Amino acid sequence: MVTAIVLAAGVGSRMKSEKAKQFLEVAGHEVLYYSLRAFDEHPEVDSIVLVTKEEFVEHCQKELVERYQFAKVRDICIGGKERYDSVYQGLSAIGAEEENDIVLIHDGARPFVTAEMISASIACARECGACAVGVPAKDTIKIVDTDHYGVETPERKFVYQIQTPQTFQVPLLRRAYETMYEAKRNGDTHNITDDTMLVEQYAGVRCKVVEGAYENIKITTPEDLAIAEIFVEKTLKKF
Repeated sequence: MVTAIVLAAGVGSRMKSEKAKQFLEVAGHEVLYYSLRAFDEHPEVDSIVLVTKEEFVEHCQKELVERYQFAKVRDICIGGKERYDSVYQGLSAIGAEEENDIVLIHDGARPFVTAEMISASIACARECGACAVGVPAKDTIKIVDTDHYGVETPERKFVYQIQTPQTFQVPLLRRAYETMYEAKRNGDTHNITDDTMLVEQYAGVRCKVVEGAYENIKITTPEDLAIAEIFVEKTLKKF
């Protein structure tokens, strides 16, 4: 069983819009539409769990799932306080898992995930247990201390910008989450920003990086919307 958990619970304060960023339009469709379509059309994906805010559930059901007949969306569940809480809500909605089940975690505000990325992620997770889509950093990266003085300049060929989907064997990810929540109950204050970090920290499993694309942007600011329009127009010209 392969399940995609699509996260759409954010508000997007940096967008400076009354509407949440995942529901803003790019080339006539809401940003979230593109992510849902990519997973719904992929032959290896069996089901989709959409995680959103309570006030967005009806909109997602009527204006996306029903309107576009996304048949693989099996559940729309309500997200949590933090990103990792929302992922766990989606993970819980999957229910009992088999040893070889795979889950892809994807930001609904990344509309340009491709079938190739999804296929590569599933194959890698089956082999390695955990992986993430990423691209080589174009700029030199500087590690700084608390006073913003540079302390390290990692070799650029080893530095990747991590995107989504991030893909895992379900039992591995579930075990990592259970360990993390137990640690937090015992006073752990680590700030978990994505699922690869969580699996590395709490399951001791290294995550492999598979090739993404620079077009696989996350819609965060008004400038990103303008870039997204260009990407869609560029894609349409190929057909």
